[in-house]
Formats: sequence, C-alpha cells, structure tokens
Amino acid sequence: MNAPTKEGRLADADSRVQVVRTACPHDCPDTCGMLVTVKDGVAVKIQGDPSMPFTEGTLCTKVAHYLERTYSPDRILHPMKRVGPKGSGAFERITWDEALDTIAARLQALAAENPESILPVSYAGTMGMAQYSSMDRRFFHKLGASLLDRTLCSTLGKFGLKATLGGSVGMDPERFDEAKLIILWGANPVVSNLHLWSRVQEAKRRGAKVIAIDPYRSLSAERCTQQIALLPGTDGALALALMHVLIGEDLVDHDYIAKYTVGFEQLAERVKQYTPQWAAKVCGITAAEIATLAREYASVKPAAIRLNYGMQRHAGGGIAARNIACLPALTGAWREAAGGIVLTTADFYNFDHAALERPDLLAGRRPRVINQAALGDALTAADPAVRAIIVYNTNSVAVCPDSEKVIAGFRREDLFTVVMDSFLTDTADYADIVLPATTQLEHHDVHKSYGHLYVLANNPAIAPVGESLPNSEVFRRLAARMGFDEPCFRDSDEDICRTALRSSSPRMKGIEWEDVKQAGWRRLAVPERFAPFAEGGFPTPSGKCEFHSALLEQQGVDPLPFFNPPAESVQSNPDLGRRYPLAFLSPPARNFLNSSFANLKRFRDLEGEPRLELHSADAAARGIADGDRVRVFNDRGSFALRARVNDKPRPGVVVAPSVWWKKHSSDGGNANNVTSQRTGDLGGGATFYDCLVEVERIEQAG
Repeated sequence: MNAPTKEGRLADADSRVQVVRTACPHDCPDTCGMLVTVKDGVAVKIQGDPSMPFTEGTLCTKVAHYLERTYSPDRILHPMKRVGPKGSGAFERITWDEALDTIAARLQALAAENPESILPVSYAGTMGMAQYSSMDRRFFHKLGASLLDRTLCSTLGKFGLKATLGGSVGMDPERFDEAKLIILWGANPVVSNLHLWSRVQEAKRRGAKVIAIDPYRSLSAERCTQQIALLPGTDGALALALMHVLIGEDLVDHDYIAKYTVGFEQLAERVKQYTPQWAAKVCGITAAEIATLAREYASVKPAAIRLNYGMQRHAGGGIAARNIACLPALTGAWREAAGGIVLTTADFYNFDHAALERPDLLAGRRPRVINQAALGDALTAADPAVRAIIVYNTNSVAVCPDSEKVIAGFRREDLFTVVMDSFLTDTADYADIVLPATTQLEHHDVHKSYGHLYVLANNPAIAPVGESLPNSEVFRRLAARMGFDEPCFRDSDEDICRTALRSSSPRMKGIEWEDVKQAGWRRLAVPERFAPFAEGGFPTPSGKCEFHSALLEQQGVDPLPFFNPPAESVQSNPDLGRRYPLAFLSPPARNFLNSSFANLKRFRDLEGEPRLELHSADAAARGIADGDRVRVFNDRGSFALRARVNDKPRPGVVVAPSVWWKKHSSDGGNANNVTSQRTGDLGGGATFYDCLVEVERIEQAG
C-alpha cells in the first residue's frame, strides 16, 4: 500500500479500492483514528488506524460496526414533512427546495417579530468542528436567535477545574501505563474510555494499584484492585477528608506548594474541620478507608487520577471536581508525566472558536440564553415563547432530563420543529420537517479530543447516502435563502477545518489542515513526556494551582474548597428521602453511546432490555426478585424495566444503564422520566445523578 494522497486516501493494488483516513466523531474521549476501505464507491471495511499512537488500531465494538449505521435500512434518505399528529412519526417525502423554502420562510417571519423565539438545540452527536460548532453558530448568531447553553454533560466539572487549574487541562492520558497508583474517580473506562483502560491494565500488570471510587461496581471497578463505594454526590466530602489527612499528617510536597500554588495556609485551616470520621458518615464508608487512601496517594509515585463526568452530575458537582483537582498539587504529583489528574484535555488545543462560530455576527445584540438542562421548562413556560426549534446532533426527547416536560413542549402545535438526523429518533417523531444528515463517512471534518493530545482529520470516504447533506451545508443553504451575504457563509467544510487550526498557541505550531488531512492525525507540539505543570504554569490568573480561587471569589462563591451536598439524598433532604429512599444513577450502557447506536438492532440485542440493577438488601425489602418487572418512580414520572439483583450497586443505590430510546422501551419511557431539570453549582450543568426514586414490583418474573 502506497503513501497517502493529499485527500487522505491510500492507494491499493486494485485501482477500484481505496483506504480513507477518517476519525470517530462521537462523544468519547478517545477520538479514534480510523481507516475505511472503499471499493467501487462503497465502504466495505472499517478498522482502527494502527499508526495513530493513542488508539493504536483498535475500535470499540460500537464503532467497529459503523458501516451498519451508515448503510442501515433505517437511514433517513430524503427530506420529509409531517402528515400525522406530533409524535406519531408519520411523514411524507418532499424535495430539498420545499423543505428549505418552508424553513426559511418560517424563520424569516419569526425573526421579523422576535428572533429570540427561535432556538437551536444541538449537542455532541458529532464533535467535529465543521458539523458541530461552526456554520450552525454563524447562522443563529446572524439571525439573533436565542443562545443555547449546552450543559448536559461536562459543564460542572469543567468549571470546577477552571477555578483550580485554569481550564480543561490535565496530565497526558498516554502516560497512565507508567503510573504506580491509579484512581478511577467516577470513571468506567471499559465502557467509555477504552484506550485509557488498556494503559490502566498495563500499569496493573506492572504492579500498579488501581482504585475505583464509585457507588457502583462497574465493569471497570470489578477489575480494579480496590473499590471505594461511597454514596452518590459525596465525592467532594471524600476529597476534603483526604486533604485533611495529607496536611494534618504532613504528607505534602512543601516545595511544590510554595512555588506553584496559592492559598495553602487558608486551605490548611479550612480542612481541619473535614475529618475522616466526618466524611465517613457523609460518604457511607469507613474512616480507615479514607486515611489509607490518603497515605497511599501521598507515598506511591507516580500517582494518576482519572476523573470522569459521573461524579459531577450532582448539585455540588462543580465544587466536588474542584476539591479533587487540588490533590495533585498538594503531593507534587504534577512533577511527573505519569502523575496528576485529567478530566479533559480539550483546552490544550486552542482551536480558533471565535473564527469558527463568529459571535461578532450578533452585532451587539444580547439574546437570551436558554439552559439545555432545563429544555422542558423552556419549551413549556419560556416568555417569550419558543416558537421554532432546530434540532441537530442530539435526541432531546431521549436525553434531556424531566422528559415528560420535554415531550409536552415538542407536542405543541404552535412550535415549528425541524430535526436534522440520520435516523427517525424519538425527537424526530415530533418534527414538522425532517432533514437527512450525513454520517461521518460522508463529509469532511477536523477533530480535537478531550482524552488525548492529537488533532485528527476526517476525510469523506463515500458520497452522501440518499439525499443526505452535512449539517454545515444545510446551514449554508438556509443562509443563502435568508439573504445572509457575509463571506463566511460561503466557507467550505475544508475552509472551516483550516480556520479551526489557525492558532497562535505554541502547542498548535506546525499543525495545518493539508498535512493533517493527508496523515490522518498530528500530536500537539508538546514534549513526548509531557508534564504540563511540573514547574507550575497553570492557566489560572495567578499562573499557579489555586487552592484559593480568585475566579470563584469574583462570582460570590466561597473561594476555598468546601462540601456542597447533593440536592436529593436521604441525608441532605430527609423529607424527600422518606418517600423516595433510593439514589438513582443512569450511567452509559456499554453498547450505546449516549443515545447513539441505541436504535440499531445489533446493539439493542447485545444490551438485552432496559434493566435496573439493585442490591439484594434493597430488593428483598421490596419483595423484588431477579427478573421481575419493576417500576421506578418519583414526583417527576416513572418508567418500567427488568430488575437485576446483582449487588453491583451499593445498598441504597439503584442503577439503570442508559440511554434507551423511548420507542424501543416497553412502556415508552426511559431513565429521564425521573431525572431533574435542576442545575448544579458551577456553570449551570445538569444534575442527572442527583435523583431520588422508589421502586416497586409490577410483574413477577415468568
């Protein structure tokens, strides 16, 4: 096989066969390099790119079968308009001209009255800059539409790290195999971070101790050396008690603290109150577990923490992430490439997001901001009312909290709804117009990662299936119909990719689109053994790790670490806890990726059916046996699923791997029937795992 061409295609001995360099677009930290084999214009094989150093030629089981997604018989192949009641999924075929003319006319009329009545709703169904965050933002900025605060996944944790470390930055995940102690804090990399997990396994083979901090014995936790099964939403309390032990027993790196941190004296005084005995009661674990963990963390080097998003989906999740982020600076773990903490690496890239999204097109206007975590309220109670909604890269009916309110909003006859997708999702069933979107094999894009340090290119391997179009092209055509004549609306997808990579950051030096497109990937311009904060240099206002956060102080938030409890727990809300005594978690199902892949039969068959995992004590107290059908409920709603009594959750916790499409569930419900629109402490992030429920048997196992 020869060298790649300028188009990222590898020649084959058979002239009809080409191998195209692509990248996985989905909401996963691994952002895998891929190779797609194309014969006579048809993709016949997909595999990992063995030349890509982090992902090393392997793909998860979902993306390994991506061709089934691209060529699924359920693909939307042409534009459609609704012919039945909202929610019925009844549509008839129309032309692109009719679809775009209809949309443009409706948006123009609404914009003439009040452009804030128009709302874009998107998330991370694809994470490439061209299809996720560029032409679409330009279009809605020019229109003056309401702004969407995209808060569903990572907001709380990222704001917590920004207050402490200065941004979404951390240790290089590629070095986890060298660590001697690894803490997986709210992380299940077997399911959602496969290539980090391979490095964790290698470290364990070399003698490293691997500790899972998780209320649930996940696939990762059961393969770790130890699990600390704390109560949901109490991670911040555990971190405070660890700091109490580290400082109280003088297990800290005084030199690192003196040179590269601010606020240590104040922190030391603050954490005196947070004893292991106090935290043991809050967290539902033992004081001995806490003290032992602190001593091991201080003495075993290098020590790496993989912090993940599960632990921050609580009312106090932002402060909890901040508390945990203080730990590596106390022990000097940052001194080594295999030490420190990582939640996300996204801010190392310095893509030119202003040039991509063009907020200057707002021309001084300040549209209202709608929090995506409260979409149900926005669609049912906003003033002025949302009168048009454009949905792309997300499946709001399935994935947004308090979904009965979300559905009530989409059912409104006066709400003009456009959905751009590759499949008729739960949300698309409520659309007035459905537009067919391309999959990753059918368009250009450029990707950064939040789980490694490589830029990746995606080259189109095949022509768009049916009449599908990239998201970017839809917004170009709408912009033209609405008379938007700024040159940026004529940028091609490759122009957008070039724009993303224009950066003055030294880490982006030498990374240009033509080169990345040909090679498939390029590592950021950082040392091979990248220890970003070995000598300080944090992107905080002080340039140091901020135990005392000036940013939080400016916002009127306590600038020192503290415990911010969950809103819904038996301890923090005993009245609610008496009615709904079980903490409810809905982590990712192994065979789905958020709601992506959950419509494909292969992955539904592998996942089986919606299930609720319970501890045997909680099941026995309710007369529930393994295999019974049960109802999970609270004041927000209910849904039915199959009980699995397996003791994987700790007592008092129930777990429903998610997110199932409602149309593929027996009762039309899913986990988000019971989750809350409440937002958390920093940045307004969603609090999916801050949720109390009760469970009852509705049908005995046959």
